[in-house]
Amino acid sequence: MARAMFDYTKTILNKVSFDSNLFCREVKKALERLLPHEIEELKIWVMTLTRQNPELNQCLIYLKT
Repeated sequence: MARAMFDYTKTILNKVSFDSNLFCREVKKALERLLPHEIEELKIWVMTLTRQNPELNQCLIYLKT
C-alpha cells in the first residue's frame, strides 16, 4: 500500500512538473503523506528531475529539512 502511494506521488509530480508553483505544492503534500524512508527516496528522485528541469529548483528548499 505504501509503495503505491510513493508511485502515485511520482506520477503526480511528473504531471505537474510544467508549473513550479504547483510542483512545490505537491512536494509539500508528499512530505506530509509519505513514510520517512520514502521521503529519502523522493529527495533523490526530485534532485534528478530538477537537473532536467532547472526551473523546479525552488522546490528543493522543502526537501532540505
